[in-house]
Amino acid sequence: MTSPTTRRDLLAASAAAGALSFVPAGLRASPADDTIRPFKIDVSEEALADLRRRVRATKWPGRETVSDASQGVNLATMQKLAQYWQGEYDWRRTEAKLNSYPQFVTDIDGLDVHFIHVRSGHPNALPVIITHGWPGSVIEQLKVVDPLTSPTGFGGSVTDAFDVVIPSLPGYGFSGKPATTGWDPQRVARAWAILMSRLGYTRYVAQGGDWGNAVTEQMALQQPPGLVAVHTNMPAAVPEDIAKTQPDGPRPSGLSADEKSAWDQLDFFYKHGLGYAQEMANRPQTLYALADSPIGLAAWMLDHDDRSRALITRVFDGESEGLTREDVVENVALYWLTNTAVSSARLYWESKLAFFAPKGVPLPMAVSAYPDEIYTAPRSWTERAYPKLIYYNRLSKGGHFAAWEQPELFSAELRAAFRPLRTPT
Repeated sequence: MTSPTTRRDLLAASAAAGALSFVPAGLRASPADDTIRPFKIDVSEEALADLRRRVRATKWPGRETVSDASQGVNLATMQKLAQYWQGEYDWRRTEAKLNSYPQFVTDIDGLDVHFIHVRSGHPNALPVIITHGWPGSVIEQLKVVDPLTSPTGFGGSVTDAFDVVIPSLPGYGFSGKPATTGWDPQRVARAWAILMSRLGYTRYVAQGGDWGNAVTEQMALQQPPGLVAVHTNMPAAVPEDIAKTQPDGPRPSGLSADEKSAWDQLDFFYKHGLGYAQEMANRPQTLYALADSPIGLAAWMLDHDDRSRALITRVFDGESEGLTREDVVENVALYWLTNTAVSSARLYWESKLAFFAPKGVPLPMAVSAYPDEIYTAPRSWTERAYPKLIYYNRLSKGGHFAAWEQPELFSAELRAAFRPLRTPT
């Protein structure tokens, strides 16, 4: 994070400018110009009381008929989550945390884009735009803001500093909800380039995982002025010959140990996890239950993929590595209070991109491969997918929500990945 004085000055300026308040019914209309307007979250007590009432009134299904999670998120886990949500969790803590960061909205292509923008107190900081995915939000990256903007307090040097921009995807969180079709990753990528230009950045890098990777790679393909390199924690690097064997073909012969492991991960995902994404891609509007039940929404979000489910839900059994119960519930609460479960799912419907297929990214590319990602990209596949690969590292722990789960490792990865691109001080 910036120094306390810098953050205080930014927030004071926001207050003086008349910061916007968030209302669960949606953002008020914004002028169709390039004004950057301060933003403050202030959810009504009525909305919070309604949320608590709905959690208490959850109609529970019967217990799963297996002893594992092969039928989905276990009943006991969801009941522990509900007990914590209504008994201990306080949205006002989350609200205060979010409001401690400089937040803004600006109209881009007729849509309000919400973003957090934290400038480093160090000179020559490298600007980075970090994009979340589903079911993530700006909350997913909050833990890395301080290590990136103030690296000297987190094992880095002054020359490792970043200015950090974290936008909410259209239809997600505090950004506007598209009222027409067309907001696919390519259009979001164009919007992000406009945002970085509007903030005055003439040289910057981009980072993303999940939908954030799709958007970031599209930015690299579009090559907007100023973008010099990108980093991903979920690379699109599955070779075509490997993709052709999924989901029903036999595992190819001649694969290395890392390639066999990646093939097995993909095989499991295509057989047991792909239907989740297909429902949102085919019929996002059908997911009314996610907008009507906070516990239904939470269960859907937790079951994103099997390894993420395991890493997330273990906190409700007393394990402390990675996430906390508050981490999990506040992210679900953000989706609930902004009523963005269905509007965010529409990105799956809008996109026509193959998630894991190489796109021919022409810019310098950096990849961090986490063991509990949907698949851990082998170096061999990554080198084939990205002809200008400048960094590759295979980590010992972490998964799909890398910045959220392992912020120290994630921050160190971004420093190492982009260090060769720093301008001389």
